[in-house]
Amino acid sequence: QVQLVESGGGLVQAGDSLRLSCAASGLTFKYYTMGWFRQAPGKEREFVAAINWSGYSTYGADSVKGRFTISRDNAKNTVYLQMNSLLPEDTAVYYCAADLRSGRPGAGDFEYDYWGQGTQVTVSS
Repeated sequence: QVQLVESGGGLVQAGDSLRLSCAASGLTFKYYTMGWFRQAPGKEREFVAAINWSGYSTYGADSVKGRFTISRDNAKNTVYLQMNSLLPEDTAVYYCAADLRSGRPGAGDFEYDYWGQGTQVTVSS
């Protein structure tokens, strides 16, 4: 049974930092492209960042470039999202996802096979 469990969310002030983690089990993690998505209240889910199986290729949304960094540790079956200079508009539930098929970090949620349950990030102004 595949499980993706996010952690690290919370309530912070604008300008603060958070690091989200997503621990994977039930799959051969090193073969999967991993992604982070988010969904704010009343809005559609949107792509944040993705990383290929080796960690050498990453891709991020324009809205988070220069502020968020995705990384992974295949020995720990974990993907991270370091979020710096947080803004109120970053407030959302953040989800990690796993993609076995595409082989590259993609932005389409249809590319991902498994999803976590999400972790709430709230940024106050």
